[in-house]
Amino acid sequence: MAQHFSLAACDVVGFDLDHTLCRYNLPEVARLIYDSFAQFLVKEKGYDEELLTVTPEDWDFCCRGLALDLEDGNFIKLADNGTVLRASHGTKMLPPEVLAEEYGRKEWKHFTPDSGMACRSENCGIYFPEIKRDPGRYLHTCPESVKKWLQQLRNAGKILMLITSSHSDYCRLLCEYILGNDFEDLFDIVITNALKPGFFSHLPSQRPFRTLENDEEQEALPSLDKPGWYSQGNAVHLYELLKKMTCRPEPKVVYFGDSMHSDIFPACHYSNWETVLILEELRADRDGKPEESEPLEKKGKYEGSKPLNTLSKKWGSFFIDSASGLENTEDSLVYTWSCKRISAYSTIAIPSIEAIAELPLDYKFTRFSSDNSKTAGYYPNPPLVLSNDGKLTTK
Repeated sequence: MAQHFSLAACDVVGFDLDHTLCRYNLPEVARLIYDSFAQFLVKEKGYDEELLTVTPEDWDFCCRGLALDLEDGNFIKLADNGTVLRASHGTKMLPPEVLAEEYGRKEWKHFTPDSGMACRSENCGIYFPEIKRDPGRYLHTCPESVKKWLQQLRNAGKILMLITSSHSDYCRLLCEYILGNDFEDLFDIVITNALKPGFFSHLPSQRPFRTLENDEEQEALPSLDKPGWYSQGNAVHLYELLKKMTCRPEPKVVYFGDSMHSDIFPACHYSNWETVLILEELRADRDGKPEESEPLEKKGKYEGSKPLNTLSKKWGSFFIDSASGLENTEDSLVYTWSCKRISAYSTIAIPSIEAIAELPLDYKFTRFSSDNSKTAGYYPNPPLVLSNDGKLTTK
């Protein structure tokens, strides 16, 4: 595989919507998500009203990269080899001796690759109606640099796609707010209710495309014959359409997304697409100063939008952590499972689309796979904890 990756070499550019093209006001959204669950538990299930109160310590507990051990009721943080680095029961962290007793130094018995994802409705509960009621409180509009970049891709002859698991009405609401009422002019193909990762992993017979009428799904299609707006579907039929549109036997596709589970892993593993991971942790990694993780000319347009926790007091770094060594030996640093998956399935990782919007389309990004390095593919800079960890070892 070539050492470098360039958008100029791609025929098709696809995008996820939530947290990719559409950037959220994360502190507000996180609070809304919490309140949605807490109110349901209190009002519908009779839980104590103390759940409605959130402290700064509670927010420190919330971070990405954790798994839930349903069998024991523990939240766990995994190393790249599947061993458990840290765990909590509820919000109470397990002390080292209890952690060793419950999980030891062996691979967690339920450690497996990515699995399926359940569908959801977007017209019930608290979260989606509140976003629809007051989008300005929770969403950031795309800066002009991103809008111009999308048009630049179209002018260069690229086919642009939007593939989201959001339903069509919610997708329309988001896109009109962040891109404008003419957003459909930017995309050749829009696919909503894609039910990722199944969109990539399922056979055409399992997940046919459907037409839409007034945001309601219509009949199933035996194939995909022309560009337009569709619901559900599968990557196989989509790729057949892309062959016709590009007049190429194997058009080169790149897909931008924020979810390793729903976007990056399935697009890479099942469809062999190039993948660009939107990794918000890159924006706030450098000693807690998000402005230092992007070039000066790229910052300022998303003020106030930053990850909630990149370095949790309870859970440590998203990228690396310490693993207890053998008796009478020093602890060593290991990559987390989340970090390993980034370098394994992403072509490159960037903090936001805005970070590359003003680069020329033929800019050559260094791939993760170029030298088997776990830092090569990060743009514009690798996470500080990885770039300065000369003594890092993997187990």
